[in-house]
Amino acid sequence: MNFVPFFVILPLAAAFLIPLTGKKIKIAGEVASIAATLSLAVLSFLVAALTAAQKALICNIGKWIAPAGIPMIVDGFSIFFLVIINVIAFLVAIYSVDYVKRYTDTWKFFTLFLLMVAGMNGVVISGDIFNLYVCLEIAAIAGYSLVAFDVDAEALEASFKYAVMGAVGSSFMLLGIALLYSYASTLNMADMALSIAGKGASKILPFVSALFLAGFGLKAALVPFHAWLPDAHSKAPTPVSAMLSGLLIKVLGVYALSRIFFNIFGMTPQVSMILIGLAVISMVVASVLAFGQTDIKRLLAYSSISQIGYIALGLGVCTPLSIMGALFHLFNHSIFKSLLFLNAGAIEQSTGTRDLRKMPGIMAISPVTGYTNLIGTMSICGIPPLGGFWSKLIIIFACIQADRPILAFIAAAVSALTLGYYFKAATPILFGSKEYRGINNNIGKRIAITMALPMAALAVLSILSVLILLPDIGRSFLGDAVAVLVRGREWNSAISGAMR
Repeated sequence: MNFVPFFVILPLAAAFLIPLTGKKIKIAGEVASIAATLSLAVLSFLVAALTAAQKALICNIGKWIAPAGIPMIVDGFSIFFLVIINVIAFLVAIYSVDYVKRYTDTWKFFTLFLLMVAGMNGVVISGDIFNLYVCLEIAAIAGYSLVAFDVDAEALEASFKYAVMGAVGSSFMLLGIALLYSYASTLNMADMALSIAGKGASKILPFVSALFLAGFGLKAALVPFHAWLPDAHSKAPTPVSAMLSGLLIKVLGVYALSRIFFNIFGMTPQVSMILIGLAVISMVVASVLAFGQTDIKRLLAYSSISQIGYIALGLGVCTPLSIMGALFHLFNHSIFKSLLFLNAGAIEQSTGTRDLRKMPGIMAISPVTGYTNLIGTMSICGIPPLGGFWSKLIIIFACIQADRPILAFIAAAVSALTLGYYFKAATPILFGSKEYRGINNNIGKRIAITMALPMAALAVLSILSVLILLPDIGRSFLGDAVAVLVRGREWNSAISGAMR
């Protein structure tokens, strides 16, 4: 159980040490970042094995017993996110080694990067809703700073917009937490759920639910709370874009929203209907807007909004099969969207542009980038037998099983739209635009091995994700995460007793 706090201690310690040594030792940031994220990735697998055996690991900070103390909890849902966060953070840290050479003070980049990782890990293991909020703010503030890291006018504008809208969302969340505390007289999430269940219905709960839907919906970038995302993801440095789209919107949005509405409030038909409505709007609107994009990263940003809609749809339908599909798609999207953003950085480095109208074709310049981009594109489009196909198919079947054929049709139609705009983008990316095809194929330079290896690893994971999660060997990893949400408020009785 003492392993649990290290998910926050390790990245915070590394983030503290980097400024002390970074000015004198140029590679201090790179070494510390890779060492910390590698340790966290290994630790996440170790804790996953312990969680599978014990179902939950609980650490009361300072040995103060709940509800007075601050608990850190790892259950099936937490460890599902911890593995995703720390494996992808490790690969992005390796990719960043060569990418950040364009900056002077690279140690600042890695300090903020590790603070973001620490914040996300803290959100996932927090058993106290106020500390969940504090960790969420640590990750968000690091994200605001990293979006502006290029320090040009467009990056600063995108960061400012992200910060302002993020502050609005945080205000909604903080107000909701304050009202919940006044009602339940505790900040411990397990005790809070038991208190709410014991007191029964109250007029304050629908208002708090609306605050949380708006706050966490903004963090997840569901339409109409999405305005910050296209600018932030497209203007940020490429490793940051991969972290924002692959991890941050899922942890600060999807994880927190799921934990609160499934395990504290209990999913109600009203919240389910609102979540489905936001999901459908996000899927359709973002897909249509993606068709008009000529910048690779901006297209990927709108695609992220659409794919988050699939996850929200699965959670909103709220059956065991739909929840499994939502979490499976979250796993897949974390992998292939991180891969595609890393590809975008490699493409820009090799061709000197992200404009689809001016692409000379990456296959002739960097086959590694080309083939990994093709794999990521096929997975996000739902081409069988890649993981993206199976997770979308499960969500569609879950909608049919829940007697909601219209939702199944919309999900299938949006998948066809996704195939359309990615096919439109894939041709110039891989083979070049008409006016540039066959011209200037030698303008690019080979990407560094530290950039190629993470892309290759993510491409392999995109191919193998269905073998990792769905067969018996991976059923406990995905199944335990689904079980935590399916059990809803029942989860709290076991956790509350274990904390004491």
